[in-house]
Amino acid sequence: MAKKSVASLQTGSKRLTKAIKMVKSPKTGAYVFIESIMSPEQVNDFLAKK
Repeated sequence: MAKKSVASLQTGSKRLTKAIKMVKSPKTGAYVFIESIMSPEQVNDFLAKK
C-alpha cells in the first residue's frame, strides 16, 4: 500500500499542496517516492492513481 504525506504550502495568493506518494517498483521491488506540487483539489486524484 502506498504511504501518503500531504503538506500545505502558500505562495502569494495561490494555495498549493505538496503530496508525496511511496510506490513499489515492479522491476526491482524497491520503493520509490513520487513528489508533486498541485492545487488541493487534485490531491485525491494523484494519490488514487497507480
